[in-house]
Amino acid sequence: MTTSPDEGQFLTLLTKLINAKNTLEVGVYTGYSLLSTALGLPEDGKIIAIDIHRKNYELGLPFIKKAGVHHKIDFREGQGLPLLEELMQDEKNLGFFDFAFVDADKDNYLNYHERLIKLVKVGGLIGYDNTLWNGALVMPDDTPAPNYIKYYKPFVLELNKALAADPRIEISMIPIGDGVTLCRRVQ
Repeated sequence: MTTSPDEGQFLTLLTKLINAKNTLEVGVYTGYSLLSTALGLPEDGKIIAIDIHRKNYELGLPFIKKAGVHHKIDFREGQGLPLLEELMQDEKNLGFFDFAFVDADKDNYLNYHERLIKLVKVGGLIGYDNTLWNGALVMPDDTPAPNYIKYYKPFVLELNKALAADPRIEISMIPIGDGVTLCRRVQ
């Protein structure tokens, strides 16, 4: 349930390449992807990190502190959709963020997308984790798999189809970790 090391390195390099300064993360868990993103930000960079369980974030917090990047993180505990809605209420947040990364409840990825497309600036990136979904997307429905894989499979398929057809973004699905789809906002 955590970001793979190669994906973590990718996130660090990606945030550096796009000169990201203001970012969002929806779904933090123990904070490895958060740490990776924070390492790629400048000293005055900021991440608003959203997760429903502070205790999981606190498991990884000693490593974030050891890396010297905890001052970049604004952790907000709660459901992702209401917290994103709250951010959208302040007009200065619209089109403000350089990068957003989502690794949360797969059944809400499309709902997150509709909010993030408004919060991320034109030219900014949104990354969705687990878009290859353990290879289950190409498996027949009767293939034995854990229940959570079967449950979320239609949501991930729906997301992939919607992103491919969304004229507001350009996408690239990268086969790293469990698949990351990068979306560059173009309108």
